[in-house]
Amino acid sequence: MALPSVFAPETIQQLQARIHQLKPESKAQWGTMSVAQMLAHCNVTYEMAYENKHKAPPIFMKWMLKAFVKNSVVNEVPYKKGSATAPAFIIKEEKSFDIEKKRLLDYITKTESLGASHFDQKESLSFGKLSLEEWNNMFYKHLDHHLKQFGV
Repeated sequence: MALPSVFAPETIQQLQARIHQLKPESKAQWGTMSVAQMLAHCNVTYEMAYENKHKAPPIFMKWMLKAFVKNSVVNEVPYKKGSATAPAFIIKEEKSFDIEKKRLLDYITKTESLGASHFDQKESLSFGKLSLEEWNNMFYKHLDHHLKQFGV
């Protein structure tokens, strides 16, 4: 079953509504991140797509990621609770809930405004060129997983 499209207005509205349900005091149903850390963690996916903020992995590591990790990130199978994450996604310091929430909402809006065609065969920092479906699955699945983590 295909995941909802992060390029479709109805999906964008649903994701935004779920994010707006979060509060600074929202508690995780599993894991150790605060809600602000989770929002910052979710922003990393978009930072990697839009900003020159994170270093690309060395060639051998990128090959390993493509060979052994990519499929689990871009397929339609939901993440398991407590799944491993890459070092760039580990947020140890406390973050501002309001700032991270706004950043995430802005990234979602940017994704919608750029549209699906922008992403088809766009290079991923870690996995090489991804199809439109792979970009969609990566964006949607990760965000959905963490919104569920916080009960929304």
